[in-house]
Amino acid sequence: MSESERDHKKIGKELELFTFSDIVGKGLPLWLPKGATVRRELERFIIDEEIRRGYLHVRTPDIAKLDLYKKSGHYPYYKKDMYAPIIIDDEEFMLRPMTCPHHFELYLTKPRSYRDLPMRIAELAQLYRYEQSGELMGLQRVRTFCLSDAHIICADEKQAVEEMGKALDLIEYVNKIFNLEYGKDYRYRLSLGDRNNTEKYYQDDAGWDKAESLLRDLMKTRGVDFEEAKNEAAFYGPKVDVQMKNVNSKEDTAFTVQYDLSSPQRFELDYVGEDGKSHRAFVVHRSSIGAIERIMAFLIEKYAGAFPLWLAPVQVKVLPIGEAHFLYATEIFDKLKAENIRVELDVSDETLGKKIRNAKTEKIPYALVIGDKEVSEKKVTIESRDNGNLGTSSVENLVLKLRKEIKDRE
Repeated sequence: MSESERDHKKIGKELELFTFSDIVGKGLPLWLPKGATVRRELERFIIDEEIRRGYLHVRTPDIAKLDLYKKSGHYPYYKKDMYAPIIIDDEEFMLRPMTCPHHFELYLTKPRSYRDLPMRIAELAQLYRYEQSGELMGLQRVRTFCLSDAHIICADEKQAVEEMGKALDLIEYVNKIFNLEYGKDYRYRLSLGDRNNTEKYYQDDAGWDKAESLLRDLMKTRGVDFEEAKNEAAFYGPKVDVQMKNVNSKEDTAFTVQYDLSSPQRFELDYVGEDGKSHRAFVVHRSSIGAIERIMAFLIEKYAGAFPLWLAPVQVKVLPIGEAHFLYATEIFDKLKAENIRVELDVSDETLGKKIRNAKTEKIPYALVIGDKEVSEKKVTIESRDNGNLGTSSVENLVLKLRKEIKDRE
């Protein structure tokens, strides 16, 4: 398949996953039911996995007072990427470009002990960032997106480095689930600051030296190749970025793990240590599957729209050959639906061959053919998108097969 045929914008339109509207606005994707289904599965997957790994999932507002971003330093460091203030009751509010300050305010709701740390605060957060019109590109460059964000409050430097390693473990697990290969589908970049650029970066030369050294040592310890890139850090500290390319060879950061030199001081993120005294915490930022929109774009292109069963918007299509088979086909449809299988029933007047071709064009993993033989034997004939005709099966065995494939995320 050619690169143009794998373009997520083309496939997204053909498979009715998402769309854009000029009257809604540039860079503001509208999710159609099938696309919303895929992203919902991604969201459920990462929330469940993060909770298993000790993350505390929270919800915070999409808007906050400008004072919050002044306190965090995002304003003015990040001002050019933020939307203009909104005046409400003589106060200035901003659509949030990130969740960091919200999560820090959550941390500060009560005194914390060293026993509470590391505290992993996570959220699937809707964010708003200004992208120039010329930079907008399908789902990869948008003006609003949902980020799998988290901020880990740590007791000391050693714990912060350990948590960064665990965040990279999670990212590599996610990549394995998505069948993304290191060196082929993604690479690592150590993104460094510039001591001379005080307008772009928080000023703490010794802190930057130490943090960059810690991240460099972490990557060397993990034994993976990485490239260093100056002037690509966050304003508050260096980071490890997971870089991916789209079919047009345009590279973007998909996932990231960041070391924060600034926020512990700005927010006075303290905790009570074993010695009973107050200590300043350390902060790690990380995104496990990045922006849902961006990873969707990468996965659409990776799979050419042929999602694995667990992600497929429609998992099974039931194809009765004629009207005489509608009743049994409806029974099969109802049984699969009761098992939470995403299933459709094709009762059109098309020939069986056309129905099968339509299911394959829609990239549906399994089509179930229902004819006289299937009705009499109370079975189904399975047509696999990837492996062709799989023969007949009882509905019970089919359900077991589908359940296992979905559970294993094959």
